[in-house]
Amino acid sequence: MNNLMRHSGDAITWLIGFGGMVFLAACVISFVLLLVLKPLLGRYALARPNARSSHKIPTPQGGGIAVVAATAIVIAATAIFYPTLISESWRLAVVFVSVIALAMVGISDDIRPMNALPRLLLQAAAVALVIAVLPHDLRALAALPWWVERALLFIGILWFVNLVNFMDGIDWITAAEVVPVCAGLSLFGLAGALPVDATLTAFALCGAMIGFAPFNRPVAQLFLGDVGSLPIGLILGWLLALLAGHGYLAAAILLPLYYLADATITLLRRLVKGDPVMQAHRSHYYQRALDNGFSVSQIVGRVFALNIVLTGFAAATIINNAPLFHLAMLAAGCVLVGGLLWTFNRPYVKR
Repeated sequence: MNNLMRHSGDAITWLIGFGGMVFLAACVISFVLLLVLKPLLGRYALARPNARSSHKIPTPQGGGIAVVAATAIVIAATAIFYPTLISESWRLAVVFVSVIALAMVGISDDIRPMNALPRLLLQAAAVALVIAVLPHDLRALAALPWWVERALLFIGILWFVNLVNFMDGIDWITAAEVVPVCAGLSLFGLAGALPVDATLTAFALCGAMIGFAPFNRPVAQLFLGDVGSLPIGLILGWLLALLAGHGYLAAAILLPLYYLADATITLLRRLVKGDPVMQAHRSHYYQRALDNGFSVSQIVGRVFALNIVLTGFAAATIINNAPLFHLAMLAAGCVLVGGLLWTFNRPYVKR
């Protein structure tokens, strides 16, 4: 079936329709679950404002339960009722076992914060499982020894898990990041850049995040929480590793470039200044923008618009395989991201 999808126009048309059904089902399941769970989360997982918070009143967190559950339910149903769409079901099963395990770590941390070291070790174990089930011949940087590349993938996905968590600090920002990235991954998968099961996972996560978005609309009624941000980071890291391993490294970098830049530059700045990197803080660029007078809607709108442009750049690298063109798209993406970070770092000027 997977090979058929690459060569048959009718099969691709069918897959587009099926992907739409997966998207819609995940969206509806996520939304309905959140309607049911919201009162419970308000009693047991309340995020109270502190000096580093961007919210002013106690707000329930843990909405990621519905996002992860909806994604997992839809993909499990697909594997049961359409097994020919899943090339190696055991690999996908291990990925989702790791995702659910990480969600359990996250909900525990949401209810009663864990120490940094055990949390990091549990995250590393989940990432290691995902790395272990990547196809052996999947290569993103073939010039490197296989074991070096796998070690770099491990570090990269572990960092991605954490950076999604770090960046989930104001209303709607994770939706503004995840939805365009997943939409891009879905489209690229339809073009043959990803396996069918990974493509459907991108459709499902995109739908589940849109189902969550109304509850997180500024001013948020509900936060994603670690139960959502950690496993979402793992799913995205896995999908981007697959995209890079299928020959589309530039696209895999461009899609999440804003989150990568904001989180990584902030971490490096804190390291240089000697600040504790495992401690919560308000030094990300999107947080500085809030302190500099930008509204949440202005920040999120700019991030979303930038991500649409980055998705377009990534799509161009899928179409044009020339290395120089890829470098040009990466450079253009870096300029745009740098421009937004620079803007966020300056006081907002009303026009």
